[in-house]
Amino acid sequence: MTATIWIATADEARARAGDLCEILSDCINGGASLGFMLPYAPQDAVAYWQEIADAVEKGTIILAVAELEGRIVGSVQVGLATKPNQPHRGDLMKLLVHRSARGQGLSRRLMEVVEAEAAARGRTLLVLDTATGSDAEKIYPRFGWERVGVIPQYAMWPQGGFCDTTLFYKRIP
Repeated sequence: MTATIWIATADEARARAGDLCEILSDCINGGASLGFMLPYAPQDAVAYWQEIADAVEKGTIILAVAELEGRIVGSVQVGLATKPNQPHRGDLMKLLVHRSARGQGLSRRLMEVVEAEAAARGRTLLVLDTATGSDAEKIYPRFGWERVGVIPQYAMWPQGGFCDTTLFYKRIP
């Protein structure tokens, strides 16, 4: 079955918050370093997704989602820099694909859609950080992202213990 990928509105994010909460919880419980600690249940993500929906409404975040069989199973965000000297830049954040939907190319498709939308909004440079040694770190170079370097002990794994963080950038047309 083919997934549908689109740029979500704030209302869509609010209406589909249950699916989004489930994805975030699943990824954290699967070991992804996303800024939250274990234990992490879907209901723990409600406030986070409300903040994201509010930012989408303000125009400071782009939210792309992937739907498969009536359920949102993936998402990614770009935070649009708002400082006067950074109108060309965005921060890629939280590329999430539910473990049950992996292996279908959703990450690549989500990235293509959100990068195209960022470019349409005048962004020519995107940056991201991800846990060093994670599955996520391995996929970004395949999507054309350039590795900048590693910051030691930048964050923590959800189960505890420090993890290094790798920085990437990508110029987009």
